[in-house]
Amino acid sequence: MTRTAALFAGVVARPGEDHLALAAGGALGAAGYGLRHGGYNGLMEAAAQGAARHGVPVTAITLANQEWGPFNPHVTDVVYAPTIGDRLHAYLDDVDLVVVMGGGVGTLHEAAAALYYATTIRPVPVRLLGPAAIGLGTFLRTEQRLVEGPTRPLGFLADLPDVAALEKDLSALISGSPR
Repeated sequence: MTRTAALFAGVVARPGEDHLALAAGGALGAAGYGLRHGGYNGLMEAAAQGAARHGVPVTAITLANQEWGPFNPHVTDVVYAPTIGDRLHAYLDDVDLVVVMGGGVGTLHEAAAALYYATTIRPVPVRLLGPAAIGLGTFLRTEQRLVEGPTRPLGFLADLPDVAALEKDLSALISGSPR
């Protein structure tokens, strides 16, 4: 069974994040998760490199008629979405897992969409991986922008500080056991 993970991560890495992305892609690929990402450089490329080592599909999801440069060399398939909404649906509608890492405003937009999707459409697991993403989650909780309630449970969301935590989480997700 092929599983799919969407990775929302930026092109500019903070110190150590490129190694985290490479290891995360490797952990996802080793666990049998194909990777969906923007297809470009930076953290996306590092994660794609790690996933590609395991022979899983690496899909770039981008906007049609928008040129942001060449795709990274690990991309095996490309989806050209006509609108930003269609692009987000291409990421989220049938994905098994969302992993959010550090990034800029594009990553923030994708992360917000994933959080909204998981609280209103279906509870797809969303994992905030590394200090930058965990910091975003902390900010959203502190500012009460991400609040658990009877109609908005947050059980889909977890903070993962490092790849060891991701590997443990992947094992639990695959076995169906609680984290």
